[in-house]
Formats: sequence, structure tokens, C-alpha cells
Amino acid sequence: MTSTSKRQSSPDDSIFRIPPYYYLHVLDQTSNVTRVEIGPKTYIRQDNERVILGPEKMLIIPPRHYCIIENPIVRDKENKPLCDTIGQVKLRHADKEVRLEQEPFPLYPGEIISAKVTPLQIVPPNSAIRLTALRDFVDGNNTQRIAGDEWLFEGPGTYIPRIEVEVSEMVRATILQPNQALKLRARMSTVDRDGHDRVTGEEWLVRRVGAYLPGAFEEVLHVVNAYVLTEKEAVHVRAIKTATDGFGVHRKNGEEWLVTFSDTETYIPDVYEQVVGVVQITTLSNRQYCVILDPVGPDGKPQLGQKKLVKGEKSFFLNPGEKLERGIQSVYILGENEGLILRAIEAFTDKEHSATEPITRKPGDKWMIRGPVEYVPPVQVEVVTKRVAIPLDVTEGIYVRDVKKGRVRAVIGYTYMLDQDEELWQKDLPPDVEKLICTGKDPLANRSELYNKSQEPPAEQLKRDKTKLVTFRVPHNAVVQVYDYKDKKARVVFGPDLVMLGPDEQFTQLSLSGGKPKRPFAIKALCLLLGPDFCTDVIVVETADHARLQMQLSYNWHFDVGAKSDEEAAKLFSIPDFVGDACKAVASRIRGAVASVQFDDFHKNSEIGRASCRERV
Repeated sequence: MTSTSKRQSSPDDSIFRIPPYYYLHVLDQTSNVTRVEIGPKTYIRQDNERVILGPEKMLIIPPRHYCIIENPIVRDKENKPLCDTIGQVKLRHADKEVRLEQEPFPLYPGEIISAKVTPLQIVPPNSAIRLTALRDFVDGNNTQRIAGDEWLFEGPGTYIPRIEVEVSEMVRATILQPNQALKLRARMSTVDRDGHDRVTGEEWLVRRVGAYLPGAFEEVLHVVNAYVLTEKEAVHVRAIKTATDGFGVHRKNGEEWLVTFSDTETYIPDVYEQVVGVVQITTLSNRQYCVILDPVGPDGKPQLGQKKLVKGEKSFFLNPGEKLERGIQSVYILGENEGLILRAIEAFTDKEHSATEPITRKPGDKWMIRGPVEYVPPVQVEVVTKRVAIPLDVTEGIYVRDVKKGRVRAVIGYTYMLDQDEELWQKDLPPDVEKLICTGKDPLANRSELYNKSQEPPAEQLKRDKTKLVTFRVPHNAVVQVYDYKDKKARVVFGPDLVMLGPDEQFTQLSLSGGKPKRPFAIKALCLLLGPDFCTDVIVVETADHARLQMQLSYNWHFDVGAKSDEEAAKLFSIPDFVGDACKAVASRIRGAVASVQFDDFHKNSEIGRASCRERV
């Protein structure tokens, strides 16, 4: 009979053939005791016995394997099972036992396989397993272990499990390359691998190259990479706790400093140091400068509120807390027609641009330096503006105002540079005069154009530089009147000539009648034409017999100025609208002459109208 058929035997069978390395459990129903029958043998069951298990194959644990038995039997000194007074095998209830490589063995009644046959755990090099004691015991090295203790079983090696010990996790070593460090934290008070005492929560760095296996109470936070420093880069560091840095300098909490290439080629921040950022070098050429705010003094502390001037050529790093006021600035290079307006913001002694003795500058003082020169303003001086000389022809000019005295004057005909107490002044003109100046119409060719608001030029055409001298070209046989509101007198300019307005002068604007029939304010002009010229008008007359006629009249006119003295010239502008007045006077005479004759007489003799106009107006 095969082993398979034996396993399928019924418990009611009387004969059981047990092959080698098999066993069965027999229950004595009289004493209620279960015993083990081990093969090879033929077992004949008694009437008061019952087979409750088997035949079952014995447990075989190969080399480098183990299994865990729950409720193991109690053995004597000779490793034989112990039985109680009634013959039942004693068990260690609720306990477990680790069984390693041995001869095949049966499971006694009550024993249970808690963990099947499993290969022993092999711990490779640079690795370890974290062990936790579940109960108090003494290990193989005669070390007393207390429940809750943790320790490492480091490889290479084979771990033999124990019931008193639980495997928590596999710990692997961290490989550190050059320019790397490992940041660790103590989970409990311990002694690190270098023999230093560590308290709970303490952090430190391991900087040696190679594999590092953390201890049982060491927690790996992360790998810290080094900052590679060059001559153009530095590291900005802040202390997050009062400590001594890697260079032996005592740093207080919150203190900031720079680590440069002159200190070290590579830098790994310590556990109580925080890298704020990488600082690039600031380079100035020989034509550049900068102003540093809150510079760091010789004692390494920032001088709050102070300024420091740095001129090129130079390369430097900005220390923590320092910043550039306006960035990198270029040196002021002034030509012979250029200048700088300067203002003192602090009291200081000016030794650089004093001709003989040093000059004491007070806050608010303004002065000017002229080129050619190279100038770098000190920290006590601010540059207000840059002046450039304005070249002026004999017919060009500008309006200049003295900001101290308030006087305005016109500078004409030579190159001029405003000094520190002067500014350009804008001269405003009446709107109609502004339009006549900006449109640039010819007073002769466009003399008959009537004023029309709907045909005004665009605003772009009316733009004028109000700081430049206002000029007007008076054509031949014309005259312009200019009134000085400061001196309260007028001057008359005969053409051809160029009129240049002073700061307090204005043109006398002419508003003449125009159109057919004549209507007032139809022509706007700045100059008065002296003639000879003609004008045309349309009038309505009525004869003695009440016949109404419309007449078109044309007549020549001119101004007889004579010696052009001031008295005679002033008479030219005594009548605001000479065209309207002349046309009205002539029309009045003609109407009076026509009203005294009949229509037939007036129609046959047109000399009646001419005769009334022969006298000079």
C-alpha cells in the first residue's frame, strides 16, 4: 500500500501501516490522552483508541531554513518530551519556538506550525536589519536585552531568528561621493559611530567619503551636496541657531555672512546653517561706479543708513544686507559744451572741484560743473540734471528765467548754457496769435483768406516749442506793432524785417472786415499791409423815386506814412479796422448822392457816384 493510500485510510480502520518519516495521533478514549505513533511500524488500533490525525509526513527543515512552532512541547535535559502524570505531553501554551535544521520530527498534539519552513534571512554587506526586543532576554553575546530595545544586525551575515526578537526593517548604507555629506538626526540619546554623544533630536553631518550605515537610533534625513565656489560666485549663508561654523567663527542666531572662493573651494552648509542663495560677483569697469547702501564695516556688521562709493575697475561681492542704490552707473563724461547741476544732500567739504581752497557745501546747496571733465558724484551729492549748451544763430533765441530772482530774459545770437539758478521759460501767446504764428501763412499771398473756425488747422500743426524765441518775418511794405506790457510802450517794425518778441512783449492783432459785402472780424492778421491795394464791397442804394439798386464798388487804397517816425507809425494802428471804416464812409457818401436823383438820371449818368468819392477818405 502506498503512502497516498495510507493518508486516505479511515479513522475506523483497525490496522495502520506507518511508513518511515510519517506519524499519526492516537486518542485513548479511556484516559482521553493523545499520543504520537512514529513510523516505520504497523499500528493495530485498540477498541478504546481512535486515530485523529495521520498518517502525516514529518516536518523536514533543510539546511539554512527555519520554521516557527506555536505551543511547543516541553523537553528535558536530554531533549526528550516531558509528560504529565496521566501521560499527556506537556506544552508551553501561547509560546513559540524557532526550529532550525534538524532530523525530521513530528508535531505533537497541540503543536501548530505558526510559520512555514522559510529560508534564513541573509544580510548583505553595507546593510543591516533593525531588531526590536519583544521581551527581556540575554542574547548569544551575553548582552541583556530589555523589551523595547532596538539594535542592528549588520551584514554580511545570516540572521538566526529568535522568538524574543522582531525584525523591524532593512537598513541600507548610504554611499557618499566626494563633495557630499549625510545629514543625520538622533532618534534617542546615543553614541554615534565616531564616539560622540548625541542627545535626542540632535542633528549632525557625516562628511567622510564611502558607505555609511546609520546606527540603531540614527535617522537619515537627506544627502547634502556641496556648493562649488568660483571666483565669480559666493554663497549667502544664514545661521538658524547660535553655533560655531566650519571655519571656527562663532555665529549668532540670524547672523548672515558670505562664503567665498578665498575661504574654500567647496562648501557644505552645516546643520545649523541655511543657504539663502548664490551671490554673483559685481564687476565695475574703469568707466563705472556704484553706491552701496548699508555697507558692512570692518567689524563685519552693517552700518545702517550709511553709503559707500565704489569706483571701477573693481570686482566685489555684495555682503548680506547690502544693496546698490541705483545699480551700476556710468561715470559722467562731460564735453566742453556740457555741464552737471549738482545738489548737496549732506554737509561736506568739496575738495575735488574747488579752484583754490576747499568749499564747504551745506545741504540743499546747488552748483554747476562744466566740461571737459570726468565726474563721479560722492555719496553726499546728487545729480539734479545734465546741461547741454544750446547753440543759437543771430536770428534764434531762448527765454531764460532766473529761479532765484524770478526775472525772465531773452538770450539771442550766441551759444548759451543754463547755470544752476536758471531754467527755460515758456512764453504763452493768445490762441489766435498762436495759430497765425504756427500755420506760417504768407501775409501777402493769403491776405484775402477769411477767418473760419471750422477750417482751423489740426492740433499737431499748432505745436510750438514755447521756450524758443518767438519770431515773425515782416514782409515788404508791411508793418507790425509790438507792445511791451512791462515798460507799457509799443514799438512799430516796418518790413522787410524780423520781429523777435521779448519776454513781456505781445503782437497787436488786427481784425479786419472782409467779404462781399463787408463783415467785421473776417480777416485775422499780425501785420498791416501799407498798399497800394484795392478792396471790393457790395452796397444797396435807393434813388429819389424809391428805386433800390445793388452796387459793387472797387477802390484802391494805400497808407501814406511819410517819414516813418514813431508818431506817424503809431497812427497806423490807431484805427482797429480801417477797411470797415473806409468802406462804410464811402458807402455813406454814395447813398447820399444817389438818394437826391431820380433813377433815370442816375442810370444815364454814373458819374454821380464817382463824384461823391473823389475826395480823400
